[in-house]
Amino acid sequence: MPLRCVYTDLDGTLLGYRGSLFRDAEGGFSLQQARALEACHRAEVEVVIMSGRREAQVAADARLLAQSSYIYEAGCGVVIDGERTLLTGDWAPDEEGTPAEKMLAAGIPDLLFERFPGRLEWHGPWHVDRVLSHLFRGRIDVAAANALLAEQGHDDLRFLDNGAIVRRMEGLDGPAHAYHLVPGGASKAKAVAFHTRARGYPPDQCIGVGDSLEDLDAAEAVGRFFVVANGPERDPGLREAIGGRANVTVTEGRNGEGVYEAVVSTLAERR
Repeated sequence: MPLRCVYTDLDGTLLGYRGSLFRDAEGGFSLQQARALEACHRAEVEVVIMSGRREAQVAADARLLAQSSYIYEAGCGVVIDGERTLLTGDWAPDEEGTPAEKMLAAGIPDLLFERFPGRLEWHGPWHVDRVLSHLFRGRIDVAAANALLAEQGHDDLRFLDNGAIVRRMEGLDGPAHAYHLVPGGASKAKAVAFHTRARGYPPDQCIGVGDSLEDLDAAEAVGRFFVVANGPERDPGLREAIGGRANVTVTEGRNGEGVYEAVVSTLAERR
C-alpha cells in the first residue's frame, strides 16, 4: 500500500527556529526537513503544507517547496493546482466585507477580550491583513470560549487552539498559545479531508504531521498521524489528547527531525 500524500504543519513542525526550513528547534543548521521533502519527491508522494498563516505567506512557502496544494488560515481555505476553495460555510467575502471584517464589525473579538481580560490579546504582528479568520495569543479555556460564542448566537464560529508558541505574553505563567477564530466550523482536519477527496487518495495512504491540538484533529482524516516531540513537551494537554488514538505516534525528533522520521519510517514500512 503506497504512501500518496503527507500533510504537514509549518511552524513548530516542518519549520525550525524562527520559521526556517534549514534550522532545527534550537537554531542549529539542519537538512532533515529538506531530506524529508527529497524522500517524498523520489517516492512520488505529494506534500501539502497546512498552516494558520495568511494565504500569501503559505503560498510563498508552497512555491518555495515546489508544491501546488496548500491549506491556509487554519483550514479556512484550500488551494489545489491554483484552484481556491473556501471552507467557511455561509461566511464568504462579499460586498459587506471579508469574513474577518464581518467578525470585527459584529464585535466578536471584543466579546472574547472582555470575557478573558489579561489572558487574551491579538497575536501581533501576524494578526493583521487576515481575510478569513482572526489570530490571537494567550492562555484560556477553549471550551469556555466556544460556549460563549454559542451563547451569543455565534455557533457558526469556532475558537481553536493552534498550539504553544515561543513568544511570551506578559502576565501568564508558562507558554502562551496561538488561537484562531474561524467561521463555518473550518478546521485543518476538514481541509485535509477535502484535499484527499479531491485527489482521490484513500485516507489510509496518507499521513499527517503536526505539533498542536488543532493539528491532531487531522488524525481523523488520514491513516496515520505523527506528533513531533516538541509539541507535547510544550503542551502537556496535547499528550493527554493523544491518549486512545491508535493511529497517532509521537516522534523522537523535534520539528523537522520529527517530520523526517515520520516520512522515512512510513516509506520504509510500505516498500
